[in-house]
Amino acid sequence: MKNQHIKSEAIFISGIDTDAGKTYATAFYARLLEDQGYSVITQKFIQTGCRETSEDIEAHRRLLGKGTQPEDIEGLTAPVIFTYPASAQLAARIDGKKIDLKVIEQATGELLRRYDRVLIEGAGGLLVPITDEYFAIDYVADHQLPLVLTTNSRLGSINHTVLSLEAIASRGIELRAVIFNEFYDKDALIAQDTKGFVKRYLARHFPKAKFLLMPDFAKIS
Repeated sequence: MKNQHIKSEAIFISGIDTDAGKTYATAFYARLLEDQGYSVITQKFIQTGCRETSEDIEAHRRLLGKGTQPEDIEGLTAPVIFTYPASAQLAARIDGKKIDLKVIEQATGELLRRYDRVLIEGAGGLLVPITDEYFAIDYVADHQLPLVLTTNSRLGSINHTVLSLEAIASRGIELRAVIFNEFYDKDALIAQDTKGFVKRYLARHFPKAKFLLMPDFAKIS
């Protein structure tokens, strides 16, 4: 639980697209922080494609070797859930509901009272719409959340990564780290080149951000 001598902090975990590996990256980053002595809880920003519980939160617990947490039962770790597997604004419309960001804020606030670090896994990429004019990245910027971006070596990932990084820079968001998901390293030449490119880009534009390699999680669990 929370160390009273450590200032609590929420960190947003996003990805370059829907299948970048955010869920694995969230668990990976949680483990890194726990190894540094922080108490950590994960939270899902908006869960779609589920009913009463969040499949992503369940995956975090499994990957970290933990069972269901009291905060999961209280609904604090997945405060907004929609049934249809689509973007948040569409899933909300299909369920006939509105997205109440205050509910998410309050849940995060309560988790921050209990833990040193709250890792908020986003839904899709940074520009997933919450409404027609409000995106996930706007929530990150409005709440001044540091951000961790998940990328990989799939074809097109350099384009998606740079577009995401430019969006982050344009909104003045603190980039805490880039996690490179090695699960997709099917072509060694492409993987090596992509890693090198992203590292050089970060060194020029985000020199304070860490570049973290995440091996296939099954091999490190």
